[in-house]
Amino acid sequence: MVSAMYIKVRKVEKSRIQELDLNNIQFGKLYADHMLVAHYENGEWKQPEIVPFDSLSLSPATTFMHYGQAIFEGVKAYKNQEGEPVIFRPYDNWKRMNRSAERMGMPAVPEEIFVDGMRSLVSLDKDWIPTEEGTSLYLRPFMIATDEFIGVKPAEKFTFLIITSPAGPYYAKPVSIYVQDEYVRAFPGGIGFTKAAGNYGASMYPTAQIRKMGYDQILWTDGFEHKYVQEIGTMNVFFVIGDKVITPELSETILAGVTRDSVITLLREKGVTVEERPLSIDEIAEAYKNHQLKEAFGTGTAASISHIAELTYHDMHMVLPQEDWGISEWVKQEMNNIRYGKIADTHDWIVKA
Repeated sequence: MVSAMYIKVRKVEKSRIQELDLNNIQFGKLYADHMLVAHYENGEWKQPEIVPFDSLSLSPATTFMHYGQAIFEGVKAYKNQEGEPVIFRPYDNWKRMNRSAERMGMPAVPEEIFVDGMRSLVSLDKDWIPTEEGTSLYLRPFMIATDEFIGVKPAEKFTFLIITSPAGPYYAKPVSIYVQDEYVRAFPGGIGFTKAAGNYGASMYPTAQIRKMGYDQILWTDGFEHKYVQEIGTMNVFFVIGDKVITPELSETILAGVTRDSVITLLREKGVTVEERPLSIDEIAEAYKNHQLKEAFGTGTAASISHIAELTYHDMHMVLPQEDWGISEWVKQEMNNIRYGKIADTHDWIVKA
């Protein structure tokens, strides 16, 4: 069984931190010195290790390459005003990962491996955490099925890893969104609520097509009527209509975003009315025509809070002027203030590494 008291650590002989250019941090391009690795076999998790970041050696018959048993999470670490490394809501990501694991026929990852291992890893590589507002150390926990077997059956061996990467803003500017009503992201009974690799793989072709058209991302609609908005490829989505903030209600086709939950909590505490309910693209278009659609924004760990500058549905092009982005600007700054320790964390969202 896994001990919560001990994680074996093998440090790098020489750090690569000189490769980090704080003036040019590109998301997902450079990885910190170490990674966490834990193996599952014979029905139990083995002792996790923190080792130098390196390539993996895998058989060409490794199960996840053929049958898609692969899930992941996204978490971020920051430095507070005292220079201490902190992690934003890791327990929520741990719980969500295990919901994904259950649906994908994979073992639950123990808290000692996911949270305690993450804290140890971040503490070890704390010098890799940039401190400029809008930057962070992005943490990528993921699990893959590692049986060396070609045959359709649930795997019996798995590997869980955490790698980390200094990150700047995921989107350098407000995004342009295309409303998709041809391709489908998720159906009820499927895996849309999980962070399974296949969800993202299936989105690559439609995303490539709309990028040729000049858009940044897709806003997916439901699979039956192509009428109700679901989520953006990298984010949950919010619309400010009149004096209300509206976001699609969670379902088995929509990811329960940790940033989404944080935003809803902060807005409601501020006295803003937030509705979680079905929202049709027709209602959004009508609100725009009536000058009631004030702003729209996406939320996600990687993307943080991203303003939507333009929204296109068929031949209707909706432009959302920056001067109206009051609510999203406020909640974005409030989130940053909590993450960087500029104001008190009254929700127990911040965990010290």
